[in-house]
Amino acid sequence: MALSRLRRTSNPLQPHASATASTDDRTATITPATTREDIGEQMAQTRLISLQEAVRRYSWDGMQYASGAALPIGSDAIIFGRELLRQGRRDLHAIFHCNSQQLNLLAAAGVVTKAECGFSALEVFGFANGLRRAVESGHMALEDYSNLGLPLRLLGGALNWPFVPATVNIGSDLQYRSAFAPDDYPSKNKIPTVVDPFTGREIGAFSPLKPDLAAIHVTLADPYGNAIMLGTEWSRVELSRAAKKVIIIADAIVDTDCIRQYPNLVRIPDLVVEAVVHWPFAAWPQSSPGMYDVDEAHMKFMNKALGSEDGTAAYIRDFVTSYHDIDSYLDMIGRDKIAELRNSTTSFLLDPYRRWILPPDEVAALSAQEVAA
Repeated sequence: MALSRLRRTSNPLQPHASATASTDDRTATITPATTREDIGEQMAQTRLISLQEAVRRYSWDGMQYASGAALPIGSDAIIFGRELLRQGRRDLHAIFHCNSQQLNLLAAAGVVTKAECGFSALEVFGFANGLRRAVESGHMALEDYSNLGLPLRLLGGALNWPFVPATVNIGSDLQYRSAFAPDDYPSKNKIPTVVDPFTGREIGAFSPLKPDLAAIHVTLADPYGNAIMLGTEWSRVELSRAAKKVIIIADAIVDTDCIRQYPNLVRIPDLVVEAVVHWPFAAWPQSSPGMYDVDEAHMKFMNKALGSEDGTAAYIRDFVTSYHDIDSYLDMIGRDKIAELRNSTTSFLLDPYRRWILPPDEVAALSAQEVAA
């Protein structure tokens, strides 16, 4: 692939120009260059890395980890949660706007000791059995907020607010009871009362959320981390700005020309992204609009299995530790099942972008290029 196809969305062709872009502890400098080839070499390094390397490099025991996305059965980086288990991460503090099968699995496996969530069921697939078992056993404390309260806290983190004014979740046990301090009732610290300086009205104050790491599932991303989401976004945009580190998990990698064609759809830009992981069917058994439907049979099977210790151990053996790369992962799902799930009524959503999707061998080459760099 020509390097000029993958130069960044900023314009590196300004003559005798120098620019520096910085996010947190990462700084990239563009120095003056006189030829397109020189500029191409400067811009060639991508952020594509393997799933295994992303978890090894950016996660640790005891971290505050955020994920979750479009509804409890929609796009979520479930594959990242599987890899957290494979690498033996423990004592996680999970933040999920909506519970998903990822949190259900992590809770069932005992690797989450604290969780904050705005919705804990799996919609038509029932209550999350792994999550229920972790809470009822006392292994995990689940702090409950509403479906508006959680994204407001992420918004506060994204905007670096000291607190978020709250007119919801107040005057009820959402405010008065805290799983993190169960003996403190009514809780004084979960949603404390503040006074509106303009009206004198008493309102609540949410604490902003700034997770250590967010693994965010997207439909499409270019090699630098510019991401497009098809379907419901929920709070993925706010989460991408609130988290200290962001890993993008993409079903497909596209040429940067796709990003230039649809800049208004890039809801997560490369400036807030640490790394990009390409992993088809990353949200399985949940859905990814335009890519694949929810695997209803496996959703039911998985939730039932996570309802017991023996079922969880068997599930981890058969569906977490049984594959070693993307091909064996897809074989585990089943090629016939994959074809069935791809035959989705939402497939037309992907049509405008198909021409820019990079083939697996080019994605692998770019990932190897990043590792070498």
